[in-house]
Amino acid sequence: MMIDKSLFHINSEVEDAITKNAPVLALESAVITHGLPRPMNWELARELESIARSQDVMPATIAFLHGQIQVGLDEGQLHTLAFEEGMRKISRRDLAIASSSRVSGGTTVAATLFAAHAAGIQVFATGGIGGVHRDAIFDMSADLPELARTPLIVVCSGAKAILDLPATRETLETMGIPVIGFRTDEFPAFYSPSSGLPVDYRAESVEEITEIFVAHRRLKLDSAILVVNPPPSEFAVPGDQLEHVIQDAVRESMELNIRGAALTPFLLRRVSELTGGESLQANLELLKQNVKIACQITVCLAKIPRIQ
Repeated sequence: MMIDKSLFHINSEVEDAITKNAPVLALESAVITHGLPRPMNWELARELESIARSQDVMPATIAFLHGQIQVGLDEGQLHTLAFEEGMRKISRRDLAIASSSRVSGGTTVAATLFAAHAAGIQVFATGGIGGVHRDAIFDMSADLPELARTPLIVVCSGAKAILDLPATRETLETMGIPVIGFRTDEFPAFYSPSSGLPVDYRAESVEEITEIFVAHRRLKLDSAILVVNPPPSEFAVPGDQLEHVIQDAVRESMELNIRGAALTPFLLRRVSELTGGESLQANLELLKQNVKIACQITVCLAKIPRIQ
């Protein structure tokens, strides 16, 4: 995919690593701008990059700055994302608008997938993907169609638990997106390891995941491979407790008529408040764990000649 270089900038370190087929890991930035409170967002952004570097993987946090897609950020740019007011939440549909308007913001899973693939990155780690909203089957995240058309390995802890997980899981199947459980038979419920929903295949090692991805690419399949990893057990929120809290938060959002892009941040914030911060802590820990696993996959994949 060729993109106008004036609209797309790859950090020199990241570009050098991609050219050499060295391990590179894409990271989203909507979690920095909209997903976490300050200064926790800044601390986490730096820690995730540090985790990657400690495993000899080049972190490539992706964001939008002054109308330009940035693949790989320096510390000053990360700080800007974390603390500057007025940051937008940018999905695929917003890319051209954000570019022409010269705005800055955090990229969602969908926009990060687009940019990572355009840059030549093959692995992406995040917390939870978007999906189908509860009681609104036509309200579906742009993450799902983007996963269906972008051939990356995406490591996550399932879909955000505030969503309709059965409908989301069914949509992943319909769109032809393989769901690989990393040492699990269940599709995680983000904060909780259990949703009662199956994965397509259980993989016991990163080598096995890499082999699946290589076969996927050789078959010229265009979707992502979704690798789902449960949250660390010591930080997971029990499923029954979580569902009760989510129902309360959804009810509040309906009473306040909160919709669209504002809905997910509102629900995540209220769930955190209603669980006394337990869900927020689970979010932080699962992000770190997903990055560690994604780094192992990236290192393994870098040993294999790239398949175009």
